[in-house]
Amino acid sequence: MIEKYLYINTIGCQMNVYDSERIAQVLKTLQYKLTSSVEKADLIIVNTCAIREKAEQKVFSFLGRLSGMKKGKPGLIIGVGGCVAQQDGEKVLARMPFVDIVFGTHAIARLPEMIKKVESGKSRVVNVDMAPEIYEFQPVEETKNSGSTSRFVTIMQGCDNYCTYCVVPYVRGREMSRLPADIIKEITGLAKSGVREITLLGQNVNSYGKKEGLCSFPEMLESINEINSIQRIRFTTSHPKDLSLDLIKSFKNLDKLCKHFHLPVQSGSDRILKKMNRKYTSKHYFEKISTLRDYCPEIAISSDFIVGFPGETESDFMETLEMIKTVGFDSLFAFKYSDRPNAPASRLLNKISDAEKKKRLKILLEFQKTITLEKNKSLIGSTQEVLVEGLSKKESTAGGNGIKKRIPLQWTGRTSTNKIVNFTGYENCGSHKEKITGKLIRVRIDRALSNSLQGKSMSERPKSSDNKGEESYAA
Repeated sequence: MIEKYLYINTIGCQMNVYDSERIAQVLKTLQYKLTSSVEKADLIIVNTCAIREKAEQKVFSFLGRLSGMKKGKPGLIIGVGGCVAQQDGEKVLARMPFVDIVFGTHAIARLPEMIKKVESGKSRVVNVDMAPEIYEFQPVEETKNSGSTSRFVTIMQGCDNYCTYCVVPYVRGREMSRLPADIIKEITGLAKSGVREITLLGQNVNSYGKKEGLCSFPEMLESINEINSIQRIRFTTSHPKDLSLDLIKSFKNLDKLCKHFHLPVQSGSDRILKKMNRKYTSKHYFEKISTLRDYCPEIAISSDFIVGFPGETESDFMETLEMIKTVGFDSLFAFKYSDRPNAPASRLLNKISDAEKKKRLKILLEFQKTITLEKNKSLIGSTQEVLVEGLSKKESTAGGNGIKKRIPLQWTGRTSTNKIVNFTGYENCGSHKEKITGKLIRVRIDRALSNSLQGKSMSERPKSSDNKGEESYAA
């Protein structure tokens, strides 16, 4: 059988990463094997993001580079999926005539049939039809110790909030939740394969199951907390208006739920929040943060901000900086506002100049950088529990002259509060990687940087991953 190779370029959020895994999964039925070499590929899929203008520009920049490759390799199949495909449909073909397939966010399961049509001679195929329900893929067959310590699991898709700047309801559809049994089955399989940390994904996980009358999100977390071998649970994203007291209490009551909460606020100005259709005020947000810290004092809070929303005044921007100061975020993501097709904010007047948006973004990031560094410095001298992800990029190497040494290798991982930690141990053999990766290690912190911590392992004997209980974009 002739081997066929698949290359996937994933642009955008964690949901796209998850969707790309499903794309690779369904294309195994057509005997496509993943490759990291775009030149080797017989099929190239670009999984796209439309949430911001810059992400969309990256899509068409990459596609432009494939034009020459297509001419030199006529049998090459090029597909465009994800949010830009859903948003633009046949417009993608008009702009990039060498593209063979355009498939939407609900069409992954239909992708094999589209590829068969192209392989059999049909020139181009477009399928951006929305599905009435979530398609459940067969469980991915994971190999033991595959090297994946952490994995994403989508628990719902779409959104019903219709924030005025956002295209998600238009490109991913209305909110739909997966069945609890299907989610638990998927996570149990990942745990058996060696995965130790799960990040649950949804546009608004706080509203999981409400429309369908399923279990609540806190109840879902309780079920996952009981799965053997899963050591840590994370989730993203939450909407402040739907943050319940039961979910807040979960940070206190569930031992595997990480002490980190990403709670996007977008602006510190009530006037701008109203124009964004966020359905809460800065006061409500402060109250949620205060309650979170009452139940879980050690919790780390991160957030999202948009600068330069239409009509944002200097006074509005100063209110945002004041919010950052008052909350004391551990880290944040911040972006310049950009008009998106179909989003109501694109029709608002009083647009902010790009130069002003750049200036405000720089001020905000520098302001948060100081806060993040101070929070990281406060951890110097403490001992943190770190889930090891593997050897860091700065792994040490042995000396020459054939002398065997016990040398410090540098490992990397994250704390429960989602802080990156690079640390040294004294294992003198790279083969020890399989024994360390995926384990919880106690690390003494001796240095703090803006984006990470550094330290030294307190013990060479990792805790067992099988015994329950034993075990940024930072500004």
